[in-house]
Amino acid sequence: MARLKGVRVAVVAGPEFEDLELFYPYYRFVEEGAEVKVIGPERKAYAGKHGLTVNVDVTFDEVKPEEFDVLFIPGGWMPDRVRRDRRAVEWIRQFFLSGKPVGAICHGPQLLISARVLTGYRLTAVSAIKDDLEYAGALYVDEPVVRDRNLVTSRVPPDLPMMMPVLISAIEELLRLPRAKTV
Repeated sequence: MARLKGVRVAVVAGPEFEDLELFYPYYRFVEEGAEVKVIGPERKAYAGKHGLTVNVDVTFDEVKPEEFDVLFIPGGWMPDRVRRDRRAVEWIRQFFLSGKPVGAICHGPQLLISARVLTGYRLTAVSAIKDDLEYAGALYVDEPVVRDRNLVTSRVPPDLPMMMPVLISAIEELLRLPRAKTV
């Protein structure tokens, strides 16, 4: 079933991403028929925290936010590294403000904190950044998956099986895709 056929997804990568939080969503998007591109500060291979590597397809300088329909931000130490790149933060800010679907897990919302877009949003993340989220004006809740408007968030890798169905449904709704028929 290709629920996301024709949908263009950008998955953020950088140094020490959380391996499962990048690859699990990446392959779920591919399974649903989406065109997935890995986006990062540099066109190179980045190593995850647990040894897997991913090649960046395009850099934040090479594409515009309008070229994508969905943004996914994995966690690990990557968000803290990538948010030091002002070009990446501005790219993510522009994408988020478009109202298109955004998924973020674990430390992923750190990039959204730096983009200054979380005021008034209800979300979850790894508990280590709870205070940072609250200081950024967000309402933190400790739940496996939270959707608020265009943003779908989760805490840690074991939440991914709960997160992805909610995110895929949000993508279908927000992009006004035909809904898959259930049997």
